[in-house]
Amino acid sequence: MINRNPNIKIRLRDSIKNAFPSALRTAWWVVKLTVCVSLAVTILDYLGVVKWFSHIATPIFTHIGLTGESALAYITGYFVNIYSAIAVITTLDLSFRAITIIAVMCLCSHNMIIETAVQKKTGSSAVRMFILRTVAAFVAAFILNLVLPESQAVNKNIGQIATNSNIIEILQAWGISTVKLVIRMVVLIILLTIMQRVLNELGIVNILSKILSPVLRILGLPVKTSFLWIVANTLGLAYGAAVMIEETSQGKINKIEADLLNHHIAISHSSLEDVLLFAAIGASFWWMITIRLALAFISVWIRRIELHCKHQYALRI
Repeated sequence: MINRNPNIKIRLRDSIKNAFPSALRTAWWVVKLTVCVSLAVTILDYLGVVKWFSHIATPIFTHIGLTGESALAYITGYFVNIYSAIAVITTLDLSFRAITIIAVMCLCSHNMIIETAVQKKTGSSAVRMFILRTVAAFVAAFILNLVLPESQAVNKNIGQIATNSNIIEILQAWGISTVKLVIRMVVLIILLTIMQRVLNELGIVNILSKILSPVLRILGLPVKTSFLWIVANTLGLAYGAAVMIEETSQGKINKIEADLLNHHIAISHSSLEDVLLFAAIGASFWWMITIRLALAFISVWIRRIELHCKHQYALRI
């Protein structure tokens, strides 16, 4: 609950203080997940499982400029979340180009079960959201494969594990790289959580909603969805689920407005924390933002045209 104490210093202090428990819980969950997934993939790589999986997936992923082993990172993120995908990426030898393509794919379609459930709860078809996000991921990857320049450079912070053959050396390399990654993630999560609480306390979120109204109109989104658009882009679908469900259940936006918003944020959401996390391991910040915004823009306007045609057809009947 937001503190209404008129003293700004006290309000900010309380906001920061109240943000820490939530931030630490999230950070602890992220640490556990990252360590477990990263260790599991490292062991699977040592046992040759990753190479076997790479061989099977290569025919599909070569069409989008990726090796077969990259599929493991995408599928993990697809069914779990961004953190698990990053944990897998840190165990692979990938160029910055490849990391950018995988990052965009994961940003388009990650945590599908939970996030699709949220979107269904707020008024959209679960099957449609599954298809939309999956297709958007591969379309984005196909486009990036065409436009991104070839790169032989490999992220020096990743891929160190696979170059060793001794299990002790492998675990030592894994431990060092994982600790570095976890520290970056924990710091980022705590700072972002505090920032979100402070922005809410100062009423800046509401001000931003009004400022962004013209932009949302261009994107094809109703002005009334501006607050939820900010929530989805700062907290994400999973973290912002409670706010989004409450807004729709109280009738602050209707079913059609919620559906249009879902067609946008299905492809382009979590544009703060998740994007920065991928940028921290080498993905292009600019491409992660622009390609998803472009596809989200197209998705919403196609949906608007579809709804308009249905409405006109119903009137004729």
